[in-house]
Amino acid sequence: MSERTSNRIFDIVNVTFIALFVLFCLAPFVHVIAVSLSSTRAITSGEVTIFPIELNWKAYVQVFTDNAMIRSLIFTIILTVATTVLCMLFTVAAAYPLTKSKLKGRTMFMYLIIITMFFSGGIIPEYLLIRDLHMIDSVWSLILPGLVSPFNLIILISFFRSIPPSLEESAEIDGSSHIRTLLKIVLPLSMPVMATLALFYAVGRWNGFQDSLMYINNPDLYPLQLKLFQMVQNNMITELTNLEGAARTKLPPESLKAATVVFATVPILVVYPWLQKYFVSGVMLGAVKG
Repeated sequence: MSERTSNRIFDIVNVTFIALFVLFCLAPFVHVIAVSLSSTRAITSGEVTIFPIELNWKAYVQVFTDNAMIRSLIFTIILTVATTVLCMLFTVAAAYPLTKSKLKGRTMFMYLIIITMFFSGGIIPEYLLIRDLHMIDSVWSLILPGLVSPFNLIILISFFRSIPPSLEESAEIDGSSHIRTLLKIVLPLSMPVMATLALFYAVGRWNGFQDSLMYINNPDLYPLQLKLFQMVQNNMITELTNLEGAARTKLPPESLKAATVVFATVPILVVYPWLQKYFVSGVMLGAVKG
């Protein structure tokens, strides 16, 4: 068998495997969309697979006219943006000094950071800490515990180290301070990894519900994923049939759940393509170099 034939067979196997993997990933979401758009009769009779049957928009109308759901969506957007900005600010502030060999105790700091990747205090001590800090029912309980991810910090450190030191040395000779060098030289060269880490933080915050489940009791501070989790966990059709300002239309729980899943997922999917072009290069550069 020639090398060309072997390569072609290898490519066909790879493409087939990736296509099947993509199909397995997309099929559940396509099914959810189909259920959300199908009629009550088609859903209850189990006829819905990947295509909507007897197109029906009532579930979306009911979700979009729910004031509590819209309030959670707006709160989740604000929370995600604030969390991402603060996380990036603190991650950059921690990563840049750790790339400097002149920093005393740099090795000790790195060991401490790595240890937190493998060991944690546990859920109960973390909850007790948040409670003693009087952050229960506070938005800060959703932001501060995950302010700096060790994994993202190490990626950013590796990327900063890949920047030629001569650039920073030239800036220092011209009288540039560390902060000015960081803002004018290092960060503009780090946009791929910055966009990638921002996406990591944003997706993590958008999809997070465990911390809000433990720390938030005020319904006004419920993130969207927590409302979705409560509905799925408790089969809370009564919550959705008592929507604020919504028409009292009897719909099957599956239809409302599916519409809410799509409602909670689409916003972050809209953001992803804008950052996707930086995604691969950012992760690979940060992971390989340094």
